[in-house]
Order: sequence, then C-alpha cells, then structure tokens
Amino acid sequence: MRKLWFVAVLIFALLLSACAAPAAPSAPAGGEEAAPAQEAAPAAEEAAPAEEAMGPSEMHIAWPYQVPPTGHFNTFVTNGLSLSIYQHLMEPPLFMYMWADESWLPMAGESWEWVDDTTLRAHLRQGAVWSDGSPFTSQDVLDTFAIERLMNRAVWRFITDVQAVDDYTVDFILKEPSTTVPRRVLRETFIRASSTYGEWADKVRALVDQGLTPEDDEWKALRQEFSEFRPDDMVVLGAYKIDKDSITESQMILNKVETSFQADSVKFDRLVNFNGETPTITPLVLAKEIDYATHGFPPATERQFIEEGIRIIRAPLYSGPALYFNHKIHPFEVKEFRQALAYVIDRAENGTISLGDSGRRHVYMTGFSDNLAPLWLSEETMNKLNTYDPNLEKAEQMLMDLGFSRDDDGVWKDDTGKRMEFELIAPAEYADWSAAAENVAEQLTNFGIKVSFRGVNFQQHPVEVNNGNFELAIRQWGAGNPHPHFAYNTALRTFNQQLGGEGNPDQPGMYFNLKQKTDVVGEVDLGELTDAAGLGNDIEKQKEIVNTLALAYNELLPQIPLWERYGNNPAPDVRVTGWPADDDPVYKNGPYADPFVVVLLVTGRLEPVK
Repeated sequence: MRKLWFVAVLIFALLLSACAAPAAPSAPAGGEEAAPAQEAAPAAEEAAPAEEAMGPSEMHIAWPYQVPPTGHFNTFVTNGLSLSIYQHLMEPPLFMYMWADESWLPMAGESWEWVDDTTLRAHLRQGAVWSDGSPFTSQDVLDTFAIERLMNRAVWRFITDVQAVDDYTVDFILKEPSTTVPRRVLRETFIRASSTYGEWADKVRALVDQGLTPEDDEWKALRQEFSEFRPDDMVVLGAYKIDKDSITESQMILNKVETSFQADSVKFDRLVNFNGETPTITPLVLAKEIDYATHGFPPATERQFIEEGIRIIRAPLYSGPALYFNHKIHPFEVKEFRQALAYVIDRAENGTISLGDSGRRHVYMTGFSDNLAPLWLSEETMNKLNTYDPNLEKAEQMLMDLGFSRDDDGVWKDDTGKRMEFELIAPAEYADWSAAAENVAEQLTNFGIKVSFRGVNFQQHPVEVNNGNFELAIRQWGAGNPHPHFAYNTALRTFNQQLGGEGNPDQPGMYFNLKQKTDVVGEVDLGELTDAAGLGNDIEKQKEIVNTLALAYNELLPQIPLWERYGNNPAPDVRVTGWPADDDPVYKNGPYADPFVVVLLVTGRLEPVK
C-alpha cells in the first residue's frame, strides 16, 4: 500500500512539474533569442552545437513570493520581491561573513577598516555597474542607509551618520564603539540603486536637516508614502535579475546580468525560482525538478528524499521555533507559570516529531544557540542554567504553589478559578513549525492545560503576532549571527515593538516588559543590556553582559525555545554539481545566515552538470 501511495505522489509530482516547466525569458541575458530550455531541436535540422542544443544552464531553487501586484520591486518594504537569501545575488550587501574563519567575503565592497574607535571605513568595488548602466558609487550606499533611517531600522540605533569620503569610500560614524556594527552595516544591509531610490533618500535628508525624527508627523507621512512606492522594475548590482515578464503563480526566472561584477564568477545562465511553501515544493523535489530548497521538510518527507537518492545537507541555523506568550493575558505574565510549562513540554520529542534529526532540543535555554554557548558563557554560568528537563511532578507542584487547581475533568484552573483553555497559532505552511505546534498543544492538553492549534497563513501569521492578536504562537528564537546580541534582539524586540524595537510602535507584539526582577541577577533592563552587549571593543566586558542576559533569560523565559533547527536541505545532483562534502567549513554559514548556497554560487563552486 505504501508503495502504491508513493508511486501516486511521484506521478502527481511529474505532472505538476510538467505543467510548471520553466518558460523561456522573452530576452535572455545578453539580448540573444534562445529556445526554451526543455524544447527539443527538430530532428530534420542539422544538429546544433552541444551547448546551444542544451539551452541555457539552469539552477532550480525555491522561495515563496507574492505575485504582482501584491508582490513588487520595492525591496525595503513588505512583499518586496527580494527572495530573502537570494537577494544577495541581486542587491548584494558590501560583504558576507564566513563563520569558519571569521573572515569577510567581498561583495559590493572590497575591504574595510577602523579609522578610529567610532569610524568604520568601507572601500567599495570600483568599476561595477548597475543593470540600468549607472555606475556603482558611494552615493548608492548613502541613499540606501538614508532609506534604512526612514524605515527605523536597528542599524540607526548604533550609527549617527554615513559619509562619502570619495566615490568609492564610505565612512560609518558610530554613536560609540561597538563590535556588532560591522555586521549591521557590512553584511545585514543590502545596497540598492540611487537611480531607483535617490529621490526618496533626498527627502529623508531634508527631514533630518530640519531636525525631524521618526516621532514627527512629517517623518511618519514620508514613511507611509514610501511604503506605497512601487518601482516598475528592480535595478540590480549582482549577478541575477528577475525577468518580470516571467513571473507566474508557480515560478519566476532570474537571468544572469552579463554586465555584473559577479558575471564571470557565477556558472549558471539563469536561476528558476519555484513559488510555494513546503506542501507545494515537496512533490517538485521528489520529481527532482528543484536543485536546492531550504524548507523545513517533515521526517517522513525527508525519508522519501533519501530513498530517492537525494542528498540532504544538514547545516546549523543557530535558531529555531519557540512558544511565544501574549503577556497581557493571565497567567502568561507569571514567570513561574512559564517555567512550569517548560517542565511539561518534552522538547526532544517535539524536535524529533517536527524535523527528525534536524530538530535538536535547545538544552541551555539561554535564547541563543547551544553551538555558541561555550564561546560566550563561563563555566560558572553554564552550571547555573536550568535545562528544564521534563518533570511533570515539578510542574504540577509549581502550579499548585501559584494557587492553581484542577477541576473534576482534570483541567487546570488558574488562581481566579478560570479554566485554562488557549489557542496556539503557527504558520500553516511551515510543516516543521506546524508539527511543533500540534505536539505542544497535545502535550499541554494531556497535562490538563487545554490548547487547540490553528494554522494561519505564513504571511499573515507575523502580522497577527505583531498586532498582539494571539494567545500562544510559534515564532523564532535565536539569530543566525555569531554574536548573542542579535539573538536577544530577536527574542526581546522583534515581536515586542511597543517596548523599544524596530518598526511600528502601534504593534505591541507579545507585551513583554523589558524591565524585570529576577532571582538570579536582580533587577534588569533587558533592552539596555541587549544594546550594551554589542557596544564597545572589549569582548570580555561584552561576555559579562551576555552571561547576565543568559541567566536572566533562563529564569524569565519570555518565550520557551523548543529546539534548535538544522537544515534538511535537499540537493539532487541533476542540474547542479560541486556541492562540498558535509564537513566543509562553508556549512558553518548555515542555510540562512550568510547562506552557504550564495557563497558557493558567487565563488563558482557550484556548476552545471555537463
């Protein structure tokens, strides 16, 4: 029966892939007309040269997107067609960070240095041009950071100005010394074209010259106006550009830009990006129509991949899913209640059910990756950390100590006598997060706290959490960054904007107060500590602050980290070759943090199968 089911799935996949076969671009990069990649040459005609007969070399990737007009080319705002990790190949940052040896891979930049403790100087790539023919200069960098300022991005909490020294040199002026600013300005900011955004940047500078700030009505009005700006196309500096005429519900084509500085390095004529989350992408991977995907595939699906001879790349993400609380709802604001739930949930079981070998229990419960904990935490701190091993008896006693009790049905009532029944939401299309949510709901319900799971569209889910329209939710803990400061920024600010984070202050998120009293480190302002953890040049001092944050987080559990995700990324060897061995240092970069697939593409290590 299982074999019949598998054959049916495979047949469906083949039919689907046939329907979604890549259409030829109207004008491939270079301007020459070309036949579709899968079109056979007429038998009666003289055989064409091998390269021409094969058509353009392609790598098939997968990332979800919204079709225009919802999807658009303003990549600063929601629904921009940046394609996330693949934005590096279109609007590259200045550098990418290489985790294995702590080096910087040049992208739009060539080198950087400290002029003094508060001046970071970046030297830009000379001779590079945008896809519209305009030269790449320091003005593009200045304009990019002006828009970042308009949008209230976190980088502007750490810098005061961006100045052009000359056409190919830019100085970033820091508010105070910081070891985290290099990543924010060199790696996390994607550079956009002045030819598209320069006019808006000028408007931002005019507001700044008037002494206005993000709190002023004029600033808010410009931000709203810019959020509605829709460029006709994307002007790119990198190796690939979206063919806007190729965009359909199922796929889009990214053509190689022959004038790009990366054109000689990348080996594929085009990338074909398939649209969809895990349910849509799975049959295409089984049919080997996709060469690489980063989706969270469930264990049963992964086993099918392996049975089909598809290689799985398992690199660390340095993050994972967490159980988020709306702290405005009683008793979620009570830390002992959250601690009790941590004792109830078997996180190892949750990880295995959700993602098999790629879902590994978060042990130290610090809010940042267990892979990084030994590098930042003292032995004394690590010995103090509560690992919250499953202990239902302890959880029962903790709830009773809070004045909670069970009713005749065994369901827990809080200290006001209200039955504890809650809804847990997660992105419906994220198979791993949905499985985690279902398992959490089951474990808590079995313990007597009734939790129902509801899937929400993956694009709507963060909106609901941002707006505080939830009771329990699954969102991310940790960050793909070697400095814990970024993980704490994720945990404490990303969905807690009312209390000092980026974005719209009218979106309260999880309502968690950053000023807390703890047993282990006393009174703390977690927001101030998070910022301080990334300031200065003294790593040892930063480690002291990180140790304080780790102990405070471990006690307070603003959210409960469930497990640390490792990629289970399928990479069939059909159109693409050159994937390194599993122990190659490039995989320290992870699938999303300085994504290794981008490194392998821009350095030419991935090549078409001959």
